[in-house]
Amino acid sequence: MNLNQLLKGVECKACGKTHTCPIEHIYVESGAISHLSELCSDYTSILLVADENTYSSGGKQTEKALSGKEIKKVIFSGKTILVPNEEAIERVKNDLGNSQIIVGVGSGVIQDLCKYVSHFEGIPYMIVATAPSMDGYASNGAAMILKGMKDTVPCGLPKAIIADTQVLKNAPMEMIKAGYGDIIGKLSALNDWKLSRVVNDEYFCQYIYDSTYEMIDATIKTAKGLLQRDEESIRALSLALMQVGIMMSFATTSRPASGSEHHLSHFFEITGIVNNEEYLPHGIDVAFSTVITQMLREEILSLDSFDKQYTPPRQEYEQIIGELYGPVADGCIALQDKMKRYVTDRSKIYKEKEAQIREILKEVPPCGDILDLLFLAELDAFQFINTYSKEKLENAVLYAKDLKDRYTVLWLYYDLLGDKNEADI
Repeated sequence: MNLNQLLKGVECKACGKTHTCPIEHIYVESGAISHLSELCSDYTSILLVADENTYSSGGKQTEKALSGKEIKKVIFSGKTILVPNEEAIERVKNDLGNSQIIVGVGSGVIQDLCKYVSHFEGIPYMIVATAPSMDGYASNGAAMILKGMKDTVPCGLPKAIIADTQVLKNAPMEMIKAGYGDIIGKLSALNDWKLSRVVNDEYFCQYIYDSTYEMIDATIKTAKGLLQRDEESIRALSLALMQVGIMMSFATTSRPASGSEHHLSHFFEITGIVNNEEYLPHGIDVAFSTVITQMLREEILSLDSFDKQYTPPRQEYEQIIGELYGPVADGCIALQDKMKRYVTDRSKIYKEKEAQIREILKEVPPCGDILDLLFLAELDAFQFINTYSKEKLENAVLYAKDLKDRYTVLWLYYDLLGDKNEADI
């Protein structure tokens, strides 16, 4: 089934739901930007949003395809990392004027900004992808940083996604590798979804699970071609990223694509912003965080039994979160108070369902095999290790979970092994 067939929806026998994704068009092909002329034929006033780098990659082609339209532009600096926060949102909103549609030219952050403003201002948007770097193009969540907290905000979807392989193949190699790493990360996310189904009776769809897993297998085959900027390999990776995004829309949650590996990535990003420290591109963090989360699964499987649950003293917990997260600590504490995870007793469930939990944890490939998959695309483990100190990695394992409301293997690890002084990584 191709992407545009998927967009028509699926009557799912696996979970009994009708899955929908109201994107009208997805073009992943050479010369795809030329479709903008027809797609925007009913609009006369357009707001184009990009940064200096993405505008250089695809902005001029986009303007050419929109020739004859009234085009206003918001071009962010390309010299510093663009943060999708309140300031960036206001800049886009303030330049909307009488624009009838937003056309974003970029990847992750540009996409999220356009999605967010589109949804809350009631104006449609389209996205011209400039890198096959992440799976959010076709998802209904915008990954924002609001009040200092990383938050996936439910938003609408683009009317169209234009992924021109002539543009994508020239993306920075680090971003191409990031897209590959983001897909490998689904090995962890999908396992976390299964785990939460058993522990929390969370909604789960086998069709979405299987469809996402197929994209992992398809992506692994592209590794060599991606390094050569082979256009067909770039197209295959882009299709995988788009399909995973559609699966998130089908599930009405990012569950199929985001779990403990993303929580670690968000930890590195948020603490990097708070403390003005370096952090790596999202997909690269996700890739090596997948290795770390698998190390946790293997450590959990080595335990003799799942017969306890660690609960930290409240004062000690608040002190640690305060030291780690600084100005966003109160938000983390409030979120976990709302979720009641620290005061909910899961030990009985762990004991009753230990056999099922063990079988689920065994489904992820061993750490060494995951590293081999990353090395196929020449993802550099030393870059990851040299960026983050051992202390930071240990803190991420124990406290990245506090940034999100989602149950993952990070909670299972903390429940069973949190009384240790540090994470064993």
